[in-house]
Formats: sequence, C-alpha cells, structure tokens
Amino acid sequence: MMLQLTRAHGRTTFRAARASGVLRPRMIVVGLVLVVVILVPFCYGMTIGSFPISLPGVISALFGQGDPGPVYIVQDLRLPRAVTGLLAGLAFGMAGAIFQTVTRNPLASPDIVGVNAGAAALVVAGLTLGFGSATWLGVLGGLGAGLLVYALSWRRGTTGFRFLLVGVGVSAMCTSITEFLMAKAQIFEAQRAMGWLVGTLNDREWSHVQPLAITLLVLTPVALFLGPWMRQLQLGDEVALGLGTPVRAAHIALLVTGVGMATFAVAASGPVLFVALVAPQIAQRLAGLASPPLIVSGLTGSAVILAADVASRYILPSTQLPVGVVTGALGAPVLLWLLARR
Repeated sequence: MMLQLTRAHGRTTFRAARASGVLRPRMIVVGLVLVVVILVPFCYGMTIGSFPISLPGVISALFGQGDPGPVYIVQDLRLPRAVTGLLAGLAFGMAGAIFQTVTRNPLASPDIVGVNAGAAALVVAGLTLGFGSATWLGVLGGLGAGLLVYALSWRRGTTGFRFLLVGVGVSAMCTSITEFLMAKAQIFEAQRAMGWLVGTLNDREWSHVQPLAITLLVLTPVALFLGPWMRQLQLGDEVALGLGTPVRAAHIALLVTGVGMATFAVAASGPVLFVALVAPQIAQRLAGLASPPLIVSGLTGSAVILAADVASRYILPSTQLPVGVVTGALGAPVLLWLLARR
C-alpha cells in the first residue's frame, strides 16, 4: 500500500488505498499534545499505590531491572492497568466518533444508545449465573443490542433522532434485565458484578489487554478505510447516495466497527460512563472541525480515562474507587450541556 501526498490550493491531502483525507496542521499538533498528555497519567499512575515507586524505579522495572518486588508490581499489576485504560479510552473515543458522525447527532454514543448496556447485561448474566467468558459475552451482548437498535430504527433509512430514541429504549430494557439479575444473584456474585458494572481498572491483567489490543489492531485500519463513507454520510443519506455511497452497507459496516470497539472495551474495563460521549466532542472542538476526528477522539478518550483513574486514587486513597465513578461525575454535566444546546 503506497501513501500518496498531494498539495493543491494550500492544502495537503493523502491517499492510501481507499483511505484519504486532508492533513491539517492544527489536528497534527493537537494529536501530538494529546500523546504528551496521555503519557503523564500513564507513567504517574504506575508510581502511586500502597507501595509507591519513583518514576526512575518504574522505568527500570519496565525493563526488568532492579529488585524483583518492584519489577513484579510494575510489570504484572500496574502496567496492565495502565495499558487497559489506554486501550479502552482509544476504543471508546473512536466508537463514539463513529456513532456521532454516522448519526449526525452528538448525543449518539455506545453508552447512550444501549450498546454498553447490552454488553453489560450479558456479562452480568455470565457472572451471576456462572457461564461463558466475560469478553465474548460482552461482545455478543453489545453486537446484539447494536443490531437491534439499527433494525428497529430503520425506515427506508435512519435518522440520528430516531436511532437515539430507539437506543435509549433498548438501553432501558437491557438495564432492567441487569437489575433483575442482580436482585436474584447471591451476595458475593452481586458484589462482583456491581464492581464491574460501574467501570473499573482495578485488578486488570494481561488477559484483559490482549483481546482489546487485537480488536483495535484490526478495527482501527477498518475504520480509517471506511473514512470516505463516514464523511459522505455526514452530509445526509440522500446526498451520500447521490455521491455513490451504498448507504445501508455503509451504516452497517461503520456501526459494526464502532460496536466492536465499544464492546471489547466494555469487556476489558466495564461500561465506563460517558467517555464515548464526551471524548469526540472535546476532540472536535480541539481540532476545530465540523465532525469528531477519529484518531484524535481516541487519544482524547485515553487521556480522559487515565486522568480519571489517577484522580480516583486521590479522591479516596484508602479504597480502590472505580474509574467509572469519576467519568460519570464529569460526563453528566457535559450531557446536560449537550441536551441544553439542542
């Protein structure tokens, strides 16, 4: 695959196979700044805990140097937690950008339209009834909820408003199922499920990282490849159809891609609230674009989750406060602001 760069009328464009776009200096600068912002809580988060380790000690432990104790703490306990937060933020941010662009609605995100709730319902069923793998149950639940929302909202096309309303209904249904399962579960099983339901990075292992990392390696290029369809759908289904876009196929391909990212992230970290909603809106304003940029939205999601994880360990130092509590507290005002603007 050859990358082609073209400069005309003061703009630089790139093309690689079907993927194409405009290289915007502001977006590149924003992306680089976000990488630096991500590195700060990523590295600092591995220094804090019941056994504090200095930053030079963390760097040495990452390379297997130093005492066995700090090496074990960093490589097997804190690094998986940080990497899970990084990848889950990427997945939630990009999934939110896909949903909001395709539906042309800033309120459309996996945690609002029922995808996360569907994943959570099936995972809680597995945790309380003792069957299946949390990862694959989450994926099946999220995909099932996403396809149900799309099927119920399709009327010779779909609109962001109808998609959102149907999604809220499906989310309420899945949440009711989850609450019923929690009420019937044993105390230990309910406590375990509740800790996962609020979204947490506590006790993350490499087994949580691997499926999500593979998913992002596969679906991120797919999302970039489908970028031209995303930009055309943003103009409206009729305009996109006039430009030669297979509208229904584009909707399905993009939503399946977004649902896949979101459900694997939910399986790894739980349904961390509002990251998929907030990150694309922040990224859009930072980049100064008309729609959320995919990669910048993912980087913003990572920055939000990692910063919230560090904050959660400072709010109540004696306990492991779930990261979803912090993102929920920060995301709720943003949701109210978006509702007030519409």
